[in-house]
Amino acid sequence: MKTVAARMPRLLALVPYLLARPGIDIEEAAADFGVTGKQLRKDLELLWMCGLPGYGPGDLIDLSFEGDTVTVTYDAGMRRPLRLTGAEATAMLVALRALAETPGVVDGDAVRRAIAKIEAAAGEAQPAGVVVGLGVREAERTAATREEVQRALTQERALRMTYYTASADRISDRVVDPMRLLIVEGNSYLEAWCRRADAVRLFRLDRIDAIEVLTERAAPPSDAERHDVSEGLFAPRPGQPEAVLVLAPDARWVAEYYSCEELAELDGGRLRVRMRYGDESWLVRLVLGMGGEIIVEEPAELADQVRERAAAGVARARTLTSYQAG
Repeated sequence: MKTVAARMPRLLALVPYLLARPGIDIEEAAADFGVTGKQLRKDLELLWMCGLPGYGPGDLIDLSFEGDTVTVTYDAGMRRPLRLTGAEATAMLVALRALAETPGVVDGDAVRRAIAKIEAAAGEAQPAGVVVGLGVREAERTAATREEVQRALTQERALRMTYYTASADRISDRVVDPMRLLIVEGNSYLEAWCRRADAVRLFRLDRIDAIEVLTERAAPPSDAERHDVSEGLFAPRPGQPEAVLVLAPDARWVAEYYSCEELAELDGGRLRVRMRYGDESWLVRLVLGMGGEIIVEEPAELADQVRERAAAGVARARTLTSYQAG
């Protein structure tokens, strides 16, 4: 499955790449795509069987080989290169901005040029397109927080911050020893030793309400282990409950703000997600607070809790209304 997932984007990008470089050496092209010459030849053989409906002569992609070089002689309409979606552009911009301001970057000018090109593409995107959505900049407060985090990392200083823990719906004050800045799935995180928890924790930057770089030096324990995010940000805990929710269009932000799995598009702009949670009362409050914009499909026990709390709220409201009227 991983091979197919990696090969498909390469095949889609290969034709416009070759059109821009007629007569390119196959080994050179393979190096640009990070594959072997043998693999690229297999990709080219597969392209010969791709094209427009009809799939006969004049419909399929045509290639011309001369020695160890290749040229596209018919592109079957695959002339345009792949484009970024709004979410992909956002993730890339956040990562590039963090990289541009990180000490030790080899070519900071190249990074800044890439940022300018993506922002220009966003500004020129047509409303009907699905290329790069508008509004891809970080929120001003998040950008300011990231600057403070980077300053603390550069100067090796501790941080004091006020942090909102979404899973527990709780705000707390913490002093942490910064370890590194991570960008995972389009969001920026500070990985740090939390003195309150006495453990390594990840703090999402857009959930930091206040931050202060302290004069004392950061001193995370020598045995503090960094998180492995190669398979995703949060590993499920054994026995951790999960809910299947259907989000109305106005509630889709929940899937971006909270960690969700198995996102599926539904009709009418709705979204079905699977969300792991640790506190049932918190999730009940989240659903009720959205005023019918979230439907609980699973588990049945959670749906019952939502209905009971909603009914109790309506009954209380009626009682108060009757009391005030009397």
